[in-house]
Amino acid sequence: MKFGQFLRDWALVLAILTGILAYFVYVAIPLLDSTHALAMQAVGIVQPALIFAMLFLTFCRVSPRELRLCGWHLWLLLIQGGAFTALALVVMSMPHGGWRVILEGAMLCLICPTATAAAVITRRLGGDVAHVTTYTILINILGALLIPALTPLVHPEGTLGFAGSAVLIMREVFPLLLLPLAGALLLRWKWPKACEMLGRHAEWSFYLWAVALALAMTVTTRSIVHSTVGLATQGGLVGVSLVCCALQFWLGRKIGRRYGDAITAGQALGQKNTVFIIWLGYTFFTPVTAVIGGFYSIWHNLVNTWQLYRHDHR
Repeated sequence: MKFGQFLRDWALVLAILTGILAYFVYVAIPLLDSTHALAMQAVGIVQPALIFAMLFLTFCRVSPRELRLCGWHLWLLLIQGGAFTALALVVMSMPHGGWRVILEGAMLCLICPTATAAAVITRRLGGDVAHVTTYTILINILGALLIPALTPLVHPEGTLGFAGSAVLIMREVFPLLLLPLAGALLLRWKWPKACEMLGRHAEWSFYLWAVALALAMTVTTRSIVHSTVGLATQGGLVGVSLVCCALQFWLGRKIGRRYGDAITAGQALGQKNTVFIIWLGYTFFTPVTAVIGGFYSIWHNLVNTWQLYRHDHR
């Protein structure tokens, strides 16, 4: 029990350090030089598979009868979708450079879906688990629509044009965000006992998250090492991730308070699936923007630690 609790308490730090150290150890071994390209291809397959599995296990735990819409859901969807769209229009008119990279990082922080672990923290803080789970599903659907629609305008894929780029991104994002929900619903309908069994082991998503975060930090470290972006820009990404995190927690709680659900709305808007941010960054944006997911992960976990400390000592 003590070892398991230690892993849970320090999983973020251990995953980040493991991912960073793994990169430097890997590149320091000359015999592995010929495997670098193959390793990147493997990560490109494993990373989305882990995100898919995390979401699938989370949705297996949820019965459709438990899902309920509430007033703050629409407001938060408007904030995330509106901010992402507005920043995309601004970025499209900017030349390539440091400020463009920073704003792209902000785009990722704002459209990113709610973390699968948000339900756990919400439950411990006394919030409504059904409401945060419903919002997790809604923001995944919105992200699956908006990301393929706007990302090609910000980062077109060479000679493919808008339509070709949108189809390419949709092919990657749609299965990642929507198929876990569809698969969980189908499993619940056809094999309810299997779905119930997986739902009882939804904590496995925590360990999948740790592995996915370590891999994401390895790829992010590689992007930083090989990047030509200056330290000022990277420092800007750190600052923007902090501002986005604080702003979203504050807005979520402020809006949720009007509906008597401040804790739940705060977690829904502020606690992000940061592994998805990192994957989206190095897959479809400037790879160095992926680092913003790692920093956002630190900030939202610090906020959660502070909230849990206050809650437990009241």
